[in-house]
Amino acid sequence: MRGRAVPRGLLRYYVLESLGEKPMSGSELMDEIEGRSEGCWRPSPGSIYPLLAWLQDTGHVEEMPRDRSGRRRYRLTPKGKKLLREERRVWTRVGGTDFFVPPFGPPWHRLPPERAAEMRRAMRKVVVAFMEAMGTLAEEASEEALEGMRRILEETAERFEEVSRKLREGRK
Repeated sequence: MRGRAVPRGLLRYYVLESLGEKPMSGSELMDEIEGRSEGCWRPSPGSIYPLLAWLQDTGHVEEMPRDRSGRRRYRLTPKGKKLLREERRVWTRVGGTDFFVPPFGPPWHRLPPERAAEMRRAMRKVVVAFMEAMGTLAEEASEEALEGMRRILEETAERFEEVSRKLREGRK
């Protein structure tokens, strides 16, 4: 995913969420976020390390003693855990992070794993294509292109609604 397709604050949220699970180094955080997004997004060292420095300067994370490999790992402080709880509330309020990266939670967990993976890949493809198109449109918008995108979105929504309606009718 290109940087412009990643919402402001999402990297901080994912770093806090990951460090809330276990202490990690910067490279481990990059790997974790890439894994969570199924390869859709790998933050750069130029994004991760300045963020870790800021979180450390503000008292949200602390550096742990280096292990045998010499890796510098970080963990959340009580202040960082509080920030994580606040971030979770914010991302829940805006509809979660599922729109921006491949969805991982409901309704995906109710599908057989192989079908859920297929659906996530398809959704990721749609979201990435949409975000890239919108980025291009923002730079070079024409009335024709904007109308074409709107039509595609409307038609897609109508097709999803039709599938949902047929499924509901089949249950009756």
